[in-house]
Amino acid sequence: MNTKLLEARRDLYKSMQEQCLAPLWESLHNLVPKQPAPPYAAALWRYQDILPHLLRAGELITAEEAVRRVLVLENPAMPGRSSITQSLYAGLQLILPGEVAPAHRHTQSALRFIVSGKGAYTAVNGERTTMHPGDFVLTPSWNWHDHGNPGVDGVAEPVVWLDGLDIPMVRFFDAGFAENGDQASQSVVRPEGHSFAAYGNNMAPVRTVHKERKELGSPVFSYPYARSREALHTLARNEDIDAWHGVKLRFINPQTGGAPMPTIGACMQLLPKGFSGLRHRGTDGTVYSVVEGHGSATIGGQRFAFAPRDTFVVPSWATVSFDAPEDVVLFSFSDRPVLEAMGLLREEFLPD
Repeated sequence: MNTKLLEARRDLYKSMQEQCLAPLWESLHNLVPKQPAPPYAAALWRYQDILPHLLRAGELITAEEAVRRVLVLENPAMPGRSSITQSLYAGLQLILPGEVAPAHRHTQSALRFIVSGKGAYTAVNGERTTMHPGDFVLTPSWNWHDHGNPGVDGVAEPVVWLDGLDIPMVRFFDAGFAENGDQASQSVVRPEGHSFAAYGNNMAPVRTVHKERKELGSPVFSYPYARSREALHTLARNEDIDAWHGVKLRFINPQTGGAPMPTIGACMQLLPKGFSGLRHRGTDGTVYSVVEGHGSATIGGQRFAFAPRDTFVVPSWATVSFDAPEDVVLFSFSDRPVLEAMGLLREEFLPD
């Protein structure tokens, strides 16, 4: 390119910039890439390395002071963003015996996946559920919720769970609202297990129980691990094992058959002993929590060895395959419902 033309272009770009204009031809390849090129990376967080920091935080910061005592799992390629993917947030929350995490609500949808400990509860819109390791608990958008740890059956111990929220997604749309409750714990107006009895047995009330709120999320807000595990192991004994997923089931809203929340989907899968999976990929960035077993995930050609309670993330369009020298159970959540609604979900299952 000759000097005269180059100088003319510089003058053009400068005058355009003064008018808050930019040349598309200089950035088109980044704005419309040939395939996804996410700015975040595959990563794994080892629970054994995180737990000492959580317990130390429990000594130094009260639940009341913190509101939510959480260590955010920040993607190493996006420091300071409080995000594990472009659209999702993840963190490990600790509640100690006798503590209450006060009631609040927000437009961000949230899930809890119980990692360790027992004796704690979550209350959602006036109903409590006692939490056990492996349970999947929802707090859909704008639902009042609080947490407490009074102990159970005379046992009181620290309880840790994985929080998953659509915070980055809501932030992108500038649609975040929050409100604190008048009391630390909301009033209990329904007995424990009420929502599951009404909606969790392939039945639903003829006249809706929850007239006071819009059903944007599943009316079942607690999915016990005992039921999930039984389903996976029954299918593993009686069905062919999928070459990519092992045995994988998605959690559903029993009223619609869709995802439990509009912005976050969740699954549980079993990789039977000796499983060596084929590579697959999808446009949904996915966060995994290891429930049982030791194994490895190869993500974009990089191998990550995992143990129970570890957390790892698979970026959009990165290939992933699993190896399980023993039975492995994985919980996962992703932004799949949004991609499906927008017609942006794409998957590829590679033959080898």
